[in-house]
Amino acid sequence: MLAIWLNVVVQGVLTGLLYGLMALGLSVIFGVVRLVNFAHGEFAVVAMYAAFVLFRAYGVDPLLSMVPIALAFFVIGFALQRTLINAFVGRPDHEQFILLVGLAIVLVNAVLIVFGPDAQPANLPYAFDSYMIGPLFIDKVRVYAAVAALAVCAALFGFFRFTRTGTAIRACADNLVGAAVIGLDVRKLYAITFGIGLACVGAAGALMIMISDVVPSLGPAYTLLAFTIVIIGGLGSMAGALVAGLLIGVSEALAGFLIAPSMKSMFSFALLVAVLVLRPQGLLGKKPA
Repeated sequence: MLAIWLNVVVQGVLTGLLYGLMALGLSVIFGVVRLVNFAHGEFAVVAMYAAFVLFRAYGVDPLLSMVPIALAFFVIGFALQRTLINAFVGRPDHEQFILLVGLAIVLVNAVLIVFGPDAQPANLPYAFDSYMIGPLFIDKVRVYAAVAALAVCAALFGFFRFTRTGTAIRACADNLVGAAVIGLDVRKLYAITFGIGLACVGAAGALMIMISDVVPSLGPAYTLLAFTIVIIGGLGSMAGALVAGLLIGVSEALAGFLIAPSMKSMFSFALLVAVLVLRPQGLLGKKPA
């Protein structure tokens, strides 16, 4: 019985790393730009379809297509911020909400028109292979996807910690007025940040196709999931998003094992409610001044 529990927890941890990477993009955007991307899950679905097309048409493994997809999403995010979203930064929340929800609806309907409503599986050649480590049977696809997600997270943390651009972005997040006073190009840094956020969700979407079929209706569900993770981890906290992603992944795995797969969301929202009651700023969030 212990072996079964260990298998469930390990599978939850591996899935949680993907969730954490997806939510990381949302956390980065909010932490710097102070804008809530209500189209976050829809962008993840677009990335899943992109990886699906590259695999079906050209045989490119999602582990490889993740890189060009993330780069393409960075360019899209950068251009989107400079041409459309920047005009809404600082405007009332309801106007930002309408803009990004409208964008989400456009994305969902676009993939619905192109690919239809049916679920599309990637059917990777190693989809049913697994590693046996003692009593553990671990799916290869989840291991590969989780390792890739962890590598992207490490690269992102390194970028913000050790590069001049990353340091400048953190300065904008900490003190916008001070950053502008010392001559930082805030608008350009905002665009880079939005691009990085979409690159994260692009990479996460490319990896998600390895463990889940893609269907247009997943967009709103992934947006809600990303919001739940970010709130649990703490708004604007990158480490918090990763930790919360792991917690959600494990809680969903346990819920699916103990009760039913359809009850996974109930456990996630129960965890959200508990965090909001006991620690409103999130697990690793900062208390408001």
